[in-house]
Amino acid sequence: MTLARIDDKGDRLVVVNMNAKRRGAISPELYAAIVEATKQAEDPRIRAVILTSEGGYFCAGGDLNVLIERRKLSEPERREKIDGLHTMIRSIRNCPVPVIAAVEGGAAGAGASIALACDMIVASAGTQFIASYVRAGLVPDGGLTSSLAKMLPRQLAMEMCLLARPVTAERMAELGVISEVVEAGQTDSAADRIVDQLAKGPRVAQGVIRGLVASGYDNSEDTQLDLERDAMARAQVGDEASEGISAFLEKRKAEFK
Repeated sequence: MTLARIDDKGDRLVVVNMNAKRRGAISPELYAAIVEATKQAEDPRIRAVILTSEGGYFCAGGDLNVLIERRKLSEPERREKIDGLHTMIRSIRNCPVPVIAAVEGGAAGAGASIALACDMIVASAGTQFIASYVRAGLVPDGGLTSSLAKMLPRQLAMEMCLLARPVTAERMAELGVISEVVEAGQTDSAADRIVDQLAKGPRVAQGVIRGLVASGYDNSEDTQLDLERDAMARAQVGDEASEGISAFLEKRKAEFK
């Protein structure tokens, strides 16, 4: 049974988690599809990657039946399995175009890790984000602690991880983590609207901006200033800047190729 697929929609790639019977539990097929989509996004016609799901639930995280079987493996073998998840997370972080999560119903465990690794999130009303690991005597993976530490107050991050307290999409939106909260069944349309707006902008500049914002969380101010200087110096002589500056001075809409 196929548990994930990539839909090519011209200027965007949509990765669909098809594991609806297990509330979108992570599968090797999902790993492979997300990594492949981020590779295909190198194509200049692609403006964004959307991660979505079937069945009304974004991703319930790891399948506990699978994790039970992994107890039989050696520690190096278990590390290798987790590295598969982390390779996928890195592919999202390093994607050349923005990655948008369309989250319906909930994102739990590694499902929350995947959603929070994305550049923007749209979620349906009442959706819950849950760091559920502690309920099973496990610890977060998939970069979840890094994401939570950067996005949320320390105390709320601790509540989520230590008590497995769900946080609603509405609360996450108040904290600036979620771009938009929409009615159930409307997250894909909301993600498409974001991509429609991105598609009108300068692709190269967007990619550089994406990288600068990401590095800004970890770099010193001096390092970041140098990166911005170098990026701006290159951008000023690019075709996109030529069109963008001309359009601004001529009081017309820029038409980026």
